[in-house]
Amino acid sequence: MDKIIAYCGLNCAECPAYLATQSGDPAALERVAAEWRVAFNAPDITAAGIVCDGCLATIGGRLADYCGMCEIRACAIERNMVSCAFCADYGCPKLESFLAQAPAARATLEQLRAAQD
Repeated sequence: MDKIIAYCGLNCAECPAYLATQSGDPAALERVAAEWRVAFNAPDITAAGIVCDGCLATIGGRLADYCGMCEIRACAIERNMVSCAFCADYGCPKLESFLAQAPAARATLEQLRAAQD
């Protein structure tokens, strides 16, 4: 499967919500929502709220509730960036707070930065 690298460095193509959405299987979406309600201590997560076509989804694309309000995504779009890796403010507090919990995303962004040199 191809990679779909979100602005923050996550690979949407590996996200359980993205995979369940693309499968078109409502039961898979419900399973992911149930797992995430427990994992994130978020009882309000619903199957409908995790339907997602990936962070880079454009007009008409579906975004999970959280992704639709993600500050990192909003910032990258506002700055017209294809990835935080290419931002002059790379390492900003907003991004660093997220990357502290997502080492794989950090590694992806670092690879992108290294490739641009």
